[in-house]
Amino acid sequence: MDSKDSQRVSSGVLTCKMSGFQEDSSKLFSSITATNDKPFHSLHALCDGGIAGGLAGVIAEAALYPIDTIKTRLQAAHGGGKVVLKDLYSGLAGNLVGSLPASAICVGVYEPTKQKLLMSFPEKLSAFAHLIAGFIGGAASSLIRVPTEVVKQRMQTGQFASAPGAVRLIVSKEGFKGLYAGYGSFLLRDLPFDAIQFCMYEQLRIGYKLAARRELNDVENAIIGAFAGAITGAITTPLDVIKTRLMIQGSAKQYKGICDCVQTIMREEGSHVFIQGTAPRVLWIGIGGSIFFGVLERTKQMLMQRRIEVQKSSSFKQDSKLS
Repeated sequence: MDSKDSQRVSSGVLTCKMSGFQEDSSKLFSSITATNDKPFHSLHALCDGGIAGGLAGVIAEAALYPIDTIKTRLQAAHGGGKVVLKDLYSGLAGNLVGSLPASAICVGVYEPTKQKLLMSFPEKLSAFAHLIAGFIGGAASSLIRVPTEVVKQRMQTGQFASAPGAVRLIVSKEGFKGLYAGYGSFLLRDLPFDAIQFCMYEQLRIGYKLAARRELNDVENAIIGAFAGAITGAITTPLDVIKTRLMIQGSAKQYKGICDCVQTIMREEGSHVFIQGTAPRVLWIGIGGSIFFGVLERTKQMLMQRRIEVQKSSSFKQDSKLS
């Protein structure tokens, strides 16, 4: 065999190897982004996502509430006002009551929506599926998250002493719509936040799985969740400042809306105010992301294993009856 023949054989072998690697990668990507050829049950995805999301949301919120309080007070301070570092758990109980169903709805809607979109979209557009699903999940949960956020932030800034008292006084002074103060700015912040965070988290997991060619463990899920949360938190800080100012203004109505809020802050305090609270927000959401996604993935795995065991037990009983 001459040198030319050897080169052809070597080239052919290399091409076959590359082709095989690409085919394996494509199969692995398909198994990651789709459903592993298993039947998809929307109700199971909704229930598992709701349970896992509710648990993850409550744990993350309770663990990092003091950092959130400091962030809120920094953003609420006008003209470099002093930030009080007392009663950092003010409003925690009421917030957990709202955080549980809000997180459950968000993830409960996100999971089946994500699976449906992944089955409809081409593999190359999986990022759009995650982005849209995160957007829809955030929108669905906003009906509960906004009143919870309004009460929480007003308690964090010392306006009220208890959640029930806060709700009662807000409704009596501002009407029911007072519980939805800053709703537009909340959607302006949280819908992009949810969409970007879920998309970034899912895409990083897909990339890591392709590289490692195995399932991720709890620590790896937590690290990816922390990175996705921290980056998304930093990007959306200016929107968070606007949302905070609109939500805590109460019946005083210092700002007429989002545009007026931006213009007033720029005119009276300067543009630097829009990045106030970035450090605690990034710290809070970064650590919160690691806790949230770590607990979320572990709970989903436990629920799936439990369902498989129940199905096996049920199948075994049916086989026993037939025999």
